[in-house]
Amino acid sequence: MDSVVLFLLLSTFFTSSAQQMESNVSRGSYLTPGINSTWLSRSGLYAFGFYKQGNGYAVGIFLAGIPQKTVVWTANRDVPPVSSSATLSFSRDGTLVLQSTPEQTQIIIADSLGSTSAAMLDTGNFVLYNSDQEIQWQSFEHPTDSLLPGQRLLAGTELFSSVSATDHSTGIFRLKMQHDGHLVQYPVDTPDTAGYAYWGSGTFGSGDNVTLNFSPDGHLYLLNATGANIRNVTDGGYPTKDTIYLMRIDADGIFRLYSYELKQNGNWSVVWSSSGDLCDPKGLCGLNGYCVSNDTEARCVCLPGFEMVHPGNRTAGCEKSFNAADCNSKNEYNTYTMRELANTVWEDISYSVLSFPLKEDCKQACLEDCNCEAALFKDSRCRKQRLPLRYGRRQLTDSNIAFIKVGKSTPADMPKPNQEGHRLEMLIISAVFLTFGGMMLVISGIVFYKNHFWYRKLPVNGNAEVGDDVAPRSFTYPELEKATDGFREEVGRGSFGTVYKGAILNGQKIVAVKKLEKVLAEGEREFQTEMKVIGRTHHRNLVRLLGYCHDGTHRLLVYEYMSNGSLADILFTPEKQTCWEERKGIARDIARGILYLHEECERQIIHCDIKPQNILMDDYGCAKISDFGLAKLLKPDQTRTFTGIRGTKGYVAPEWHRKLPITVKADVYSYGIVLLEIVCRRKSVDWSLPEDIAILEGWAYHCFESGDLDQLVGPDDEVDKKQFERMVKLGLWCIQDEPSLRPSMKKVLLMLEGTIDIPTPPSPTSFFSVI
Repeated sequence: MDSVVLFLLLSTFFTSSAQQMESNVSRGSYLTPGINSTWLSRSGLYAFGFYKQGNGYAVGIFLAGIPQKTVVWTANRDVPPVSSSATLSFSRDGTLVLQSTPEQTQIIIADSLGSTSAAMLDTGNFVLYNSDQEIQWQSFEHPTDSLLPGQRLLAGTELFSSVSATDHSTGIFRLKMQHDGHLVQYPVDTPDTAGYAYWGSGTFGSGDNVTLNFSPDGHLYLLNATGANIRNVTDGGYPTKDTIYLMRIDADGIFRLYSYELKQNGNWSVVWSSSGDLCDPKGLCGLNGYCVSNDTEARCVCLPGFEMVHPGNRTAGCEKSFNAADCNSKNEYNTYTMRELANTVWEDISYSVLSFPLKEDCKQACLEDCNCEAALFKDSRCRKQRLPLRYGRRQLTDSNIAFIKVGKSTPADMPKPNQEGHRLEMLIISAVFLTFGGMMLVISGIVFYKNHFWYRKLPVNGNAEVGDDVAPRSFTYPELEKATDGFREEVGRGSFGTVYKGAILNGQKIVAVKKLEKVLAEGEREFQTEMKVIGRTHHRNLVRLLGYCHDGTHRLLVYEYMSNGSLADILFTPEKQTCWEERKGIARDIARGILYLHEECERQIIHCDIKPQNILMDDYGCAKISDFGLAKLLKPDQTRTFTGIRGTKGYVAPEWHRKLPITVKADVYSYGIVLLEIVCRRKSVDWSLPEDIAILEGWAYHCFESGDLDQLVGPDDEVDKKQFERMVKLGLWCIQDEPSLRPSMKKVLLMLEGTIDIPTPPSPTSFFSVI
């Protein structure tokens, strides 16, 4: 009996070894993107070969046996993705090579001359063997951003994060197993010194051959040269039945341990992470930007007077948004101001350190020093710095104050005198202009007073005209009742009231009269909001408010009449649909109107309800934004506000539901949805379509990611393919979940006009997902 047991044990051992050593790839084998694209492990869980990245393909190892095709290793990760005509070959000499086209130079994946076979093992390790079944090369010895159970990180080696969840080229963070026994996280391109570390294992001085090891039960631990455990990074002992584990340094700079239950067919779950503070990784926000975190996300904010270099890449940092003359303390035309930023910490690269009892002294010292562009003040120490500032983050427990020197922009043609004579000449000219201006102001005041120019009451049946330069005039209720023939012809209806067609000026001018019906609460608020907001605006892409009625309980608004209805009528009515060039023009018109509200008004305005029904079309096909009843007029010093949810379902930005501060980026989100509707000529949500394409934003991203945008174009719709792709990409940028990733409307317009390039957008709903 004992001999039988021994035989069975030996048989099991040799069978298991044979399975691990057995080759499923022979020399001369090759792969191409498409049907024959991977070599699978015996169980089918892991695959080696081509996977989709951007608009092309990369080569690597990924989990093929689960719905989330999670990449765990990438070959030559900084080589651009290859086309569908590429070939991956296990050559006759035993080398693994990638060739994009027959004309291009071969890229060596694994240089292992003499290898006779290869295998994708169930451990996730891809190996090349010689004729004696000895390993010549293995992916486990060349990790990228991940480790799998059984894999080690040797002394002197490191993992590098990926750029993003969808771009597996080298990112900006690294995890290094140092020769001194210390496992440490740093930004890339920094020395291995404590000043740049943002996480460490605390095992400095433990020996020169310490390794990071990974067990199947999720146990991450450090062993020294003698095999002694010197530190448990994770406790281990997690369930192993039908569960797999993965350790990775993510694109956000934090390394995490994940688990996946194969039976559940579910999602990856975070078991452990190196930090609970998403702003810990240094450099997450790039130069001149600082990180602000809450429990669920990290947000990058620019220094005062700066803006994001690239709205889709927070690590690209921030650049100056102002123009200022060269610093010269004797130049009175060159003025600077110091902006204060409290509770932020930065890398200390000061060129001068001074002692001051008060922060105002530090502020003034930097202002008077042409070399100083920022100053850090803490504990009476004033550290003068030059830009750029690095590794910024908000830390409420830190008393550090940063002073940023911001130049006040001066017109390009403003003279920059440096002689007393020139200054005297400018003073004389200025005095003359001031005197002349004062005289004109007095004369204008007299004329306005005598003619009652502002808000004069014009008779409906008179001959006076309502010109573009006249402020909204007051109507009585009977006047508007007569102008609309008893509110006979209804042309539109909204949540707060009904719009009727009417005529004033003896029937010479057609108008739209909006009759607010919920007067006691919402209607009164909408009336006051529209009066405040649109009454002070004037732009060709905003519907003009001509008058109003505030008569007893009656609240009515009189607008210019838009003869071609709304954008919704044009987009969603088959017989009215417009051509590609006209839709491009409409998209630009809307962008110009929103840009005016955001950046060119006296007070910044957030419309809060951008949707096709609120975009009206005039006689000439010009699009104009209407319905400002939900708009938010910001105070002069405001850039954000807290308010209850406003807008229409399907167009409302995610931050409304999360009770986060609302900025102009909420309008950018709504515009992105509308833009996708314009270019695709369909509603953003249409449940009459199959479920997988009913929601436009998800369907659009799927088609973009798969390189099949033709599915978004109707059979009778002739579009410029290159322009169509640009506008889809722009729409996807505008609807990013994170507001800071969305471009400003100024950049949206530049992208629409082709002035600046549009990079590849991440998934609107999965940019912050960990897998």
